[in-house]
This record gives sequence, C-alpha cells and structure tokens, in this order.
Amino acid sequence: MSDPYSDIRPYRDDEIQVVAQRHVADHEFLDVIARWRFGAFARYIPWLTRPLVRWFLTRELRNVTDVRSMQMVIKLYMDRVIANSSTGFSVSGLESLSEHEPHLYMSNHRDIAMDPALTNYALHRAGRETVRIAIGDNLLTKPWVSDLMRLNKSFIVKRSLSGPREFLAATKVLSAYIKHSMAEEGVSVWLAQREGRAKNGIDKTEPAIIKMLAMSRNKKETDFKEHVKSLKIVPVAISYELDPCDALKAAELYQLDTVGSYEKGEQEDVASIGQGIAGSKGHVHVSFGVPLDADATANLDSPESVAAEVDRQVLELYCLHPTNLYAYRMLHGEEAVVPDGLNFEEGACSRADFEDRINAMPEAHRSYALGIYANAVISKLNLVSASC
Repeated sequence: MSDPYSDIRPYRDDEIQVVAQRHVADHEFLDVIARWRFGAFARYIPWLTRPLVRWFLTRELRNVTDVRSMQMVIKLYMDRVIANSSTGFSVSGLESLSEHEPHLYMSNHRDIAMDPALTNYALHRAGRETVRIAIGDNLLTKPWVSDLMRLNKSFIVKRSLSGPREFLAATKVLSAYIKHSMAEEGVSVWLAQREGRAKNGIDKTEPAIIKMLAMSRNKKETDFKEHVKSLKIVPVAISYELDPCDALKAAELYQLDTVGSYEKGEQEDVASIGQGIAGSKGHVHVSFGVPLDADATANLDSPESVAAEVDRQVLELYCLHPTNLYAYRMLHGEEAVVPDGLNFEEGACSRADFEDRINAMPEAHRSYALGIYANAVISKLNLVSASC
C-alpha cells in the first residue's frame, strides 16, 4: 500500500539500521563530527579523522536495531549535555496527565533543538513514551541532517515551498499526519506554539498553527471545538535560567529595530543549534499544563481563542528565575515593584555574573538582551493584572 506520509514521517523500526549505516559511510557527515570532536585539526587530516569517527560511530550504533535503541543512544548524549551545560533540571505537571493516551504537547519556543529534546527527556525520565517532533525543513540544509532528525522521531514541516497551492497541499498532509500519529498510531506529538523562536522572550501562540491542526477535521461530522478537544493539546512551558543564544538574538533584534530587516547567514541556524546545545543554561524547568479539553470553561470555539488559552497556560506555567528579575530591574529601575505572588526559582547565576554577561555584549545590544529575560516578568505581571 502507498504511504502518503513517506517523505515527512520519522523513520520506522525496519528502516533505522539502513539509514544509520548510510551515515557511517557519508564523508560529509563524518567530517562534521570530526570537526566537532577534534576542532580545526580535522580540516587538515581528514584521511586520519574520518576512520576514527567511523570506528567510533560504528561502535556507538552496534546495538541500534529500532527507534527505541536509537533513542537510547541519543539519551546518553542528552545526559552529558544536561550535566555539562546546566546546573539543574526539573519537571512539573506530568503527574496530572494520563499515561495511556497520546497528547499534542504545544510548547513555547526558545531554542531550536533543546525545546523538544528537553520535553522528550522529561517524558523519558518519567517512564513515558517519547513524542514525535515537528521540525521545519528550513533547518534541514543537508540530506544527512534530515536523516538524523527522522532517526530521532522527527517529522518534517515543509516551509520552503515556492507556490501557495503547494504550500496548502503540504499543510493539509501535515495536519493529516499529526492526526494519524495520534488517533491511528497512538503516538504523541511535540509542536512549537509558533514558527520560529520567541527571540524577544515574549511567548505567543500563532493562530495559524491551530488553523493547520483544524485542516484534518471532517467538517460534516465534527465541529471545530470537538476537533480541538480530540487533539488533547497540552501547553508546555520551558524555562531557561540563561539563554545560550542571548547575544545572537540581541544582535538580530537590534538590527531589526534599527535597519528594519535581518539577513540570516547561510549556516546561522546550524550555529544557533550548536550554541543552544552546548551553551550554559543554568537551571532548566519544564512545566506541563492540563489538556485543553479538561477545562469545561475554556473557550475553544476559534483558532484565536484556542491560541489565547495556550498562551494563558504557558504564561502561568512559566518558571521565573533570578536572572529574569535582575534584567527587569536593570531595565526598569531597582525600585520596580514585583508582587509577592510572583515566585522566582533558585538559580546558580549571581547578579554580578549576569551583569558581566550582559556587559560583554556591544552596548547597543544590551537593552535587547535584557528584554529577552525581563519580558517574562512583564508577561507574568500582565497575566496577574488581567486575572484581577
């Protein structure tokens, strides 16, 4: 039978070994890993570093026979990333979610690779099945990058299509695949609440994401609200004490504000992915909300109202750190009032270290960098004010 999702879905168990072995033989992939492991040294003697990397990968992948065993290899790397780049990792809210039904986890989007990776890590640590991850094809600049993502339960969102008809057709297929994954295969999905990261620190759901999800409903049989409920959307808030890409984001925000446009470098997203993985994060917290269908009072009648409910939960769940307060007061004055009800988790970054971090950036960029952290406090204050 034909597979309507063959070009976007993750690889299946029976495809894993073939794709993994293809990577071991790919010179470009081996060279990338060699540069990561050995630095500039690898550029000059690929004839030596390639065999070393090939041997290392062959050993790492020797017991990989299916998706789960592949993810166990990735889990070892996640253990190292969290140990080396964070001062703590905590999770809340999972205890209120059923283990026996799939969910659509819709999270805020601060980091390209780490947001879904940390969601998966939190689920795995709790003994739950990991999710399938939506990733834009704009990040898949090489065939081996696409393969790597699909080995790790990622599916492709086609964003770089040329015409509106092609884009519409691809969006319908994407919507149908998400529904198929959950309803037919019983596998949960991770989806960012917006296209592109919230570089200014303001988490906001794009109604277009909800409209995409609604494309898979049968309008004659199911109304919009019931379709949304069937998706079991769970808002997720991921909070980083430190943003590894804060200087990069501040530079982009500054240029957008002063020039009116920003042109990405050819491999800028790849550099951001690397910085996001390896850079210092401080304490990290992942908060899981409640399924939208669990609240009978929630307004789920339109894409805009669904987006507003996701926003409400994400802002409510978001874990503030001292760095958010430092930035807020550096921008708005030391006497800026913060209500007692606004709780801040303990953090590892002192005020002096945070100031040094900000002051290491060009002076013109600093207010934008502070905004990345301070806007979380402002969003919380607005939420408190709206609920009064």
